[in-house]
Amino acid sequence: MKNKLVKGILLTGVISSVLLGCQSKVTTSKNQLETIREAGVIVFATEGTYSPFSYHDDNDKLVGYDVEIAEAVADRLGVKAQFVETKWDGIIAGLDAQKYDVIANQVGITSERKEKYLFSTPYTYSYGVVITKSDNNDISSFEDLSGKKLAQTTTSNWAKVVESYNGEIVATEGFNQSIELVLQGRVDATVNDYVTYLDYKNIQKTAEVKISASSNEVSESAFLIRKSDGNELQTAINEALFELHNEGTLKEISNKYFGTDISSNQ
Repeated sequence: MKNKLVKGILLTGVISSVLLGCQSKVTTSKNQLETIREAGVIVFATEGTYSPFSYHDDNDKLVGYDVEIAEAVADRLGVKAQFVETKWDGIIAGLDAQKYDVIANQVGITSERKEKYLFSTPYTYSYGVVITKSDNNDISSFEDLSGKKLAQTTTSNWAKVVESYNGEIVATEGFNQSIELVLQGRVDATVNDYVTYLDYKNIQKTAEVKISASSNEVSESAFLIRKSDGNELQTAINEALFELHNEGTLKEISNKYFGTDISSNQ
């Protein structure tokens, strides 16, 4: 009887030790935001070849709209921003593999991505536009694209938009080639993103092109965060973006790269 009592006491002690050990692990585990603040660094993934959002300047310094916003957010979090440059095709897989904390690379908010990831508050708002020569008065809506020739990359979403309005696609290798065909009068127009048009006009200020029609659907881009990291990091980034918006920093960065404010949907 005495031996059974001793064994029972010992077993109880072992179980208590195991439970205390588990409790200790739970209470001492850190969320991703705490880990970032303890390290003093938040790691962002970006392409580094996607002007004007993320690219290298003449001094080979990584700059761009996304880069500067990421740096401003990091500063608000009280840490330094570090960047890992990677190709778009593997950028989300790298987030899954925990190679970095956040993606800062114009990631569009979609319902499919929201099922698996967390998004910050959007910091880019855009929409589709029809771009024509400045003297073209034949197009004033997307419906007017029917029967018109449009210069598009055939694999883009914009080509699908053109097809949905019965436009005739003239295949190109990219936006710059599409614009050249518009300027040469070889096509009637090209459809692309408003932000892409702004970037082009910011560089080619005298180019004789204009926006002849705009879509009503707004696309939004934001920072992408792992769901497994919890909501703390998302909340902290959103608070930082809110402060940066209110003080005018986001607008200032946007004006620097686009000549207008794409950081707000107003």
